[in-house]
Amino acid sequence: MPAATLISVSEYLSTAYRPDRDYVDGEIVERSLGEKDHSRIQTLLAAFFIQRELECGTCTLVEQRVQVKATRFRIPDVCLLPADGPDEQIVTHPPLVCIEVLSREDTMTRLVERLDDYLNMGVPNIWIIDPLTRRGYRYTSEGFLEAKDGVLRASRPEIELPLASLFE
Repeated sequence: MPAATLISVSEYLSTAYRPDRDYVDGEIVERSLGEKDHSRIQTLLAAFFIQRELECGTCTLVEQRVQVKATRFRIPDVCLLPADGPDEQIVTHPPLVCIEVLSREDTMTRLVERLDDYLNMGVPNIWIIDPLTRRGYRYTSEGFLEAKDGVLRASRPEIELPLASLFE
């Protein structure tokens, strides 16, 4: 396998990628997306949270660049920011929630690395949704915790996502 070409943060930030890509320690990393199951869940998540922004005091963003540390940028499928938080073109403060929708190409190694980046940044709520199994998980320092009752929850602010609303 050929060695990856490393680029600077400024080059990454000044280049348009379609679809956008993560940046990990100088390397451009493709994201798994583009299939209907992934896209539909992402759309439904955004619609669900946009309708509740005033109630929850949040701002909903889709595929937003998040600088998780100086040399790492991740692009969660959906993230929720505090409505009264900093107005940043690239998010540098921890979102309230980062949500990843699994794709068939996702590997556990790459997924955990991405989730650990959010965790290390201080994101208090990290959710994973698997469209294939119709299950949802929270990710914490303890690992994956399935939402056995079918509801993903966050606190401060109180946010609930009934998974059934995505799969009706």
